[in-house]
Formats: sequence, structure tokens, C-alpha cells
Amino acid sequence: MIVRPHYLDELKKYRDVPLVKILAGIRRCGKSTILDMLREDLLANGVRPEQIIERRYTSLDLGDLPAAKDMYQDIKADLNAAGRNYLLLDEVQEIEGWEKAINSLLELANTDIYVTGSNSKLMSSEISTYLTGRYVMVPVFPLSFEEYLTFKAGSGLSQKELLNEYIRYGGFPIVALGTYDERTAYQIVEGIYHSVISNDIARRHSITNQELFNRVVRFIIENVGKNFSANSIVKFLKSEGRSLTVETIYNYLEWLEKAFVIYRCQRYDLQGKAVLKTQEKFYLADPALKYCMMGFNPKSIASMLENIVYFELRRRGYDVYVGKNETKEIDFVAVRRDERIYVQVCRELPDTSNREIGNLLEIKDHYPKYVVTMDELAGGNIDGVRIVHLAEFLLSSQY
Repeated sequence: MIVRPHYLDELKKYRDVPLVKILAGIRRCGKSTILDMLREDLLANGVRPEQIIERRYTSLDLGDLPAAKDMYQDIKADLNAAGRNYLLLDEVQEIEGWEKAINSLLELANTDIYVTGSNSKLMSSEISTYLTGRYVMVPVFPLSFEEYLTFKAGSGLSQKELLNEYIRYGGFPIVALGTYDERTAYQIVEGIYHSVISNDIARRHSITNQELFNRVVRFIIENVGKNFSANSIVKFLKSEGRSLTVETIYNYLEWLEKAFVIYRCQRYDLQGKAVLKTQEKFYLADPALKYCMMGFNPKSIASMLENIVYFELRRRGYDVYVGKNETKEIDFVAVRRDERIYVQVCRELPDTSNREIGNLLEIKDHYPKYVVTMDELAGGNIDGVRIVHLAEFLLSSQY
């Protein structure tokens, strides 16, 4: 088992704190393995095996899933009265009313609870009702480039080769652990995609016109990193002779978000210092979700580089926005408490344009500013704007 220290460190911060630790992310991004890592760490730190109670609540494992009351009674019966109990509960959202059971278990003073989940049931309003102020959400993403290098340590490939592979194949651990050709890697990711779309969304929300829903999803995936709205999707469908309401599109976007397929990036007005409600962008949980549907296209790399940088910033705990500075756009404004950085992303620095650097220079503050590029000759500092290669940015500890 390859350890992902970022998540282990995050969970250690909250160990024995009376909060439910919720690990949330798209299917197959590594949540169950993080629970396994946690178990090994607990054992290494003197926790006895009988103090660790594990349950995996997947339909495949359980057939007829228990009700919340049965879940509570089952776990309570295994609690160790003599010491602290560590509950590691995988895919807990499969249990109807799980929040009530978890809340009751949390009331018992000798429990430390960790749960994982990957769909909208995990994000329901019931959490607010039963666990208000009593949980912490730990977002889990597919592998970062640094983690990908660790997974591929024995591959014999150079860092440059592995970066190209990471851009093409994405960061799902199941793909990184193997030595697959492109076709096989995308087949694996396509299987993940269909399980999310079919099980976590279409079936759960009783979508009757699956073909039309798939067309909307495809439009969203095609337009990752671009400005679009529900209205623009309605107009596009109309041009194809199809019809959907704006409200239905909003529902589809929300369901895709709650299944952790897409992530919303809102626009931030640097002048008015306000988050705007219009012209937001969406990014995909993993680049391979696009390529498994449409094939790898070198022309689409620019938007996927943005995608990779967006998630690197999210992994590091930043809230990430698209920046609006009067008429100019900044790819990312990343905010973490009182810290802030500005990032422009481009495949290559254009010879005839100063747009990437110029947009940053117009921001009159002293926060760090970066242009991130795949340009092999990238480097240096222009009037305070750092030019960095994508690999250097992804592996940097300076932000």
C-alpha cells in the first residue's frame, strides 16, 4: 500500500477530536485506501486491533443494506468498553438515515468516527440537521503529480515522461498502479465514469431520458474551463432540435457536483472584492474523464492544464476563483485565510503577446503572481511575476 501522507496528516489533526471526519470525493479516488492507511497508523501508534471497528457499506458487499437503526446496533455491539473506539465506515451514504446513526454513535464519549462517501446522499441536508458543527469535511481528489511520482517510482521513466503520462492518463490510483496502454487506461476510467453517471446520478434521481442527460454531460465535459451557463446549454440543445428547461440543467449541474464529477469555480471581482454569480467555470475531477469519452487531443491540453492547476490549488487548501480585473481575466485567484496568489496558465508563452504576464502586472498588490506553462525554456521573473514550468509548480513548496 502506497501512503498518501497529505491525507493522513490532515486526519491526524482531528484525531480524538469529537468531530465526525468525512472523506468525500469521486468514486475510486482512493478514499477506502486512506481508511486502510489510517488503520495502519492507529495500530503503529499503540491502538489495539479490537479498538478499531471497520464497516464497508457497499451494495455489492451487503446485498440488502441495513437501516440506520440496525447500523447503530451492529456497531454499538462491537464497541470496546475499556478504551477508545475508532470507527472506520466506508461508503456510509449507502445507509438510509446514516446521519442519525452517526450522531447517536458520536454521543458516546468513547468514539472517534471516520466516514467516506462519494455521492449526493453524503451531502444531503440531513448532515446539517443532525451533525451541525460536529463534522469536518476532508475533500479527497485523484492523485496529485507528486503522489503520481511516488506511485510510479519503480517505472524507470523520467519526470518529464511521467508528467506527460499524468496529463494524458490522469490521477486515478487504479490507473497509476498499473502499466496500462492508453486504450486500457481509458477503458478503466470509462468504467468509473459510467458507475458514477448511472448509479450515483441517473438511477438515484430517476432520470428518464438517459440519452439527453448524457448529451448534456458531454457538452459540459467538452467545455471544461470555459465560460458557459445553463442558458447556453439550452440554446445548444435547441440547435440540435432537443428541448430542456433551464431548471433541469441546473439540476444536472448540481447532481454532477454532488457526485464530485465537476467542481464549480466562481468568478471574483478584484475591484469590487466580491464573488460574482455569473460566468463561472467548471473543472473535471480528473482529465481522463474527458479523454475516456472523446479520446486524447493535443489541442485540448490548454484547458486540461488549467484543470490540473485548479486541483493542485484545491488540494493545498485554497479557495479558488476565476479573477475579473475590470475587463481582464485572471485564470485563478487562490485564497487561503490571509494568503493569496494569482495564477495564469498557458501551454506556451506566446512570442507576439504579453497577455499572460500583462494581466498579472495590472494587479496592484504584492501577493505572489505566477505564469505556469509547459514551455521548456520557461523560467525567471518579470517585474515580480514568476514564470514556472508546470512540473515545478506542481512540486513546489513555496505556495
